Amino acid sequence: MARLMVDGAEVVVRLALREGLSARRREVRVPLAEVRAVRVEGDWWRGLRGTQLVGRCRPGRWCVGERLHPLGRDFVAVRAGVPVVIVDLRRPVPFTRLAVSVADAEQAAEALRRRARG
Repeated sequence: MARLMVDGAEVVVRLALREGLSARRREVRVPLAEVRAVRVEGDWWRGLRGTQLVGRCRPGRWCVGERLHPLGRDFVAVRAGVPVVIVDLRRPVPFTRLAVSVADAEQAAEALRRRARG
């Protein structure tokens, strides 16, 4: 399962080996200063928007990779039945949103909010 963390001045999404192979990358880094909002979504599919650009989706089970939509690109690593931390970003970073399923989503979101404010 993917991990969402803060490393210095960056938000980092680290993917497990299998997820990384599907997404064609093992890690995504965006500046912490570009975080606009952080929230938790209980339904994993609500974090998805647009169409798959890079990566893979297994309908009803999981989705990992980049998705393209009218507002830009999102990076997703979501699994059915696992809450999703949604991180909305300001431009000009490469993604407009990160959506990552993590086991302790509320705790991860709160930690990210505190770091983004400070």
